[in-house]
Amino acid sequence: MALGNFSVSLSVSDINASRAFYEKLGFTQVFGNPAQHWVIMQNGTTNIGLFQGMFPRNALTFNPGWDHQGNNTASFEDVRAIQGRLREAGLDVGAAIDSAGGPASFSVTDPDGNPILFDQHR
Repeated sequence: MALGNFSVSLSVSDINASRAFYEKLGFTQVFGNPAQHWVIMQNGTTNIGLFQGMFPRNALTFNPGWDHQGNNTASFEDVRAIQGRLREAGLDVGAAIDSAGGPASFSVTDPDGNPILFDQHR
């Protein structure tokens, strides 16, 4: 199962302070807008998202249809198919996505309470 781009989404209290901290670790902003309280930072092939006031907890995030640089991939497994496969495997994936295509998302929680977001943008 190809899950797409992977990043860690961090729930931060101050977007500017967090962005400055990760820049000191060698990350650069590649997407987002601090005025909207979110940025995506990259260091090589490592991606982290900084989100102020958007998520209650840190989360693992997969983006079907994107590579590690946020570019569209030629082909990908749609988030609806991934959700169906995980449901068939016995995971609680919530209600089925009711659209036939395009952007959509769902999440699961691992046994330790860590949220995992599947967020498709196209």
